Amino acid sequence: MPDTATEDLDEVDLRILAELQADGRITNVELARRVGLSAPPCLRRMRRLEEAGIIRGYRALLAPEPLGFEITFFALVGLETQKLAVLEAFERDVSSWPEVRECHMIRGGGDFLLRLVARDTAHENALTARLTGAAMVSRVQTLQTIRTAKEEGGVPIGTS
Repeated sequence: MPDTATEDLDEVDLRILAELQADGRITNVELARRVGLSAPPCLRRMRRLEEAGIIRGYRALLAPEPLGFEITFFALVGLETQKLAVLEAFERDVSSWPEVRECHMIRGGGDFLLRLVARDTAHENALTARLTGAAMVSRVQTLQTIRTAKEEGGVPIGTS
């Protein structure tokens, strides 16, 4: 999406985005009511936002603990080299791990920051060992979360 894409968004588009970000299960009829449109033009706007890649998808936010994932941790990973082929190979590798929930290439202090979930300490240790054992990895620092005070997806809508 080009940097100027937000110039093409009007106030109604921004309200649609804010409502969907707050409740992805909202019906089109209710969404249209909240943003002051009838249902057909609201649906057309949603489709346009999806086609433009501004809306990337819809999903449920799941609580990890009831599903058996007691631990959330972050791994700061440094690679042996920053050659593009190595960076891409690492991304492909960890993207295939179901426990890796986020993978970010970063600047300063490492090459990648991962957010992972684990069932227990033994599982966390096994994931850490798998990371440190990867041929391209030179260092791994893990940080286990104690609690999460805020967890927001998306971006702030309608703020300066």
